[in-house]
Amino acid sequence: MANSGRSRHRAPMGGPVRAKKHQPTKPARTPKKPAPDPVPARALQPRVFRLGAVPGATPGKWIDTWNRRMPHVTLELVPIDAATQRAAIDELDAALIRLPLNDESLHLIPLYDEMPVVVASKESHLLAADELELADLAGEVLITPLDDVLGPLYIPSIQTPRFAPLATTGEAIATAASGAGIVIVPMSLARMHQRKDADYRPLRDGPTSTVAIAWPREHTTEDVETFVGIVRGRTSNSSR
Repeated sequence: MANSGRSRHRAPMGGPVRAKKHQPTKPARTPKKPAPDPVPARALQPRVFRLGAVPGATPGKWIDTWNRRMPHVTLELVPIDAATQRAAIDELDAALIRLPLNDESLHLIPLYDEMPVVVASKESHLLAADELELADLAGEVLITPLDDVLGPLYIPSIQTPRFAPLATTGEAIATAASGAGIVIVPMSLARMHQRKDADYRPLRDGPTSTVAIAWPREHTTEDVETFVGIVRGRTSNSSR
């Protein structure tokens, strides 16, 4: 059969090719914000949790966690004195106290030990050392305030002041700054009463002071258990 002169267009093998449809680009996902700590399943009734704290105790980081985890419960921080801490506990939900405190009616959980330091005048030769030992204090005048928390210290050749006992640690440190003697206290108290005319050095072999949390056994509430959990480092999802 004769060729008509017209060329025939043949489709490629496999059928006709179709153009791909344009796929819209998916927008990037915005990172999700971390979910807030879940609150306990108990009724969210506004109330107050009263926490006592002796001088030198530093519950700030625990309070921050409490405020985030328990926004419906206001934490009221109540300053208490170490000398009257036992009586104060009965008026509080819980308290940060200093050991020793022997009372079978209380729950007591030791938290940490504080290093003792020697506070002296900036002009004292004791400050030439980076740290001290009890033997280095021979011949010094030891000022012990009435609110002392470390208890009796045996230091060979230590001298006693010729003036009446001072009432508070703050007064004792102010007197030591004048060069009239030295004071031995937990480091947190030295920092609390820090002065430009005094400084302190760690006392390597001195007695430590233990800070603990205490509350009456008969008043163990869910709020107390929550705070104890925070102090012990439990997360909001941890079981008690």
